[in-house]
Amino acid sequence: MAIQISSELLDGCVLALLETEDFYGYALTQRLQASVSVSESTLYPVLRRLKKNGWVTTYDQAYQGRNRRYYQITATGQTQLCTIQTEWASYYQAINQLLLGGASNG
Repeated sequence: MAIQISSELLDGCVLALLETEDFYGYALTQRLQASVSVSESTLYPVLRRLKKNGWVTTYDQAYQGRNRRYYQITATGQTQLCTIQTEWASYYQAINQLLLGGASNG
């Protein structure tokens, strides 16, 4: 069974990666796939939504005669990431209590 990741959590994962460095789309997909099962076709709509919300910005950089589009977190994106991290901490604690703690209490 594969546990599905919510769009809000996926947003947080992408923003967290972009907090450490700027990525172009393919490299970001590869980095994300190292931890979470997500397809490249899933990631690009996420990036478009993050850009539309003002949480990331883009810039192009030449690479071997072609342009790569890089994604960069904005100040608003950093604020959103903090919100997601706070919500995740509460959610994680509650789920762990149910899945791990609840089994030993019953």
